[in-house]
Amino acid sequence: MIGYVKGIVTHLFTDYCFIDVQGIGYRLFIPNSTRQKLTTGQSAILFTYLNVREDALTLHGFYTQEEYELFLSLISVSGIGPKVAAGILSAITPQNFRSAISTNNATMLTKLPGIGKKTAERIILELKDKIGMGTDFNTSASGQQLTAPSLQGDIMQETMQALVALGYNQAEIIPVIKKVYEREHKPGEELSLEQLIRLALKEFGRR
Repeated sequence: MIGYVKGIVTHLFTDYCFIDVQGIGYRLFIPNSTRQKLTTGQSAILFTYLNVREDALTLHGFYTQEEYELFLSLISVSGIGPKVAAGILSAITPQNFRSAISTNNATMLTKLPGIGKKTAERIILELKDKIGMGTDFNTSASGQQLTAPSLQGDIMQETMQALVALGYNQAEIIPVIKKVYEREHKPGEELSLEQLIRLALKEFGRR
């Protein structure tokens, strides 16, 4: 199974993109939330899900682990396939979706593409115990915002994606990144993605 794809975004379309990985172009179907974060000609890491059907193999890509996990939760619900799940991710943020589940807000869910009243009720019933409010990538496990104003969001996001792909979980990654950034950052200088990943791995090795 392909866990993630890292390469250059060569083409962007409405619901899919092409990523060049050492000369091989992968077609990844993506929700709008992921598409908005991609730039043609730039490198990207997308977490992937391979959908196997009798007549086709389709690869779905997600910019964050949170999107990927929500996608898996959605397709586990009876009657919801990858296309509908991707449409949901395009129409609502993971945080707002979890909020709707936590508060039994079926009305909000029926406003999503492909979701009627019965499907909304089924989603709440089947995901109520699986989906909590979650932790945002910019928030610590204790709920406190990361206060590193000079740290660019894209670098933070890509660092977290790389560390998640290496097997670390979000709750342990956030405080480590915050710690090494505050320790190593110098005024007027920015840590690169490679530096931040290397420093975080070094910090994990000390534990």
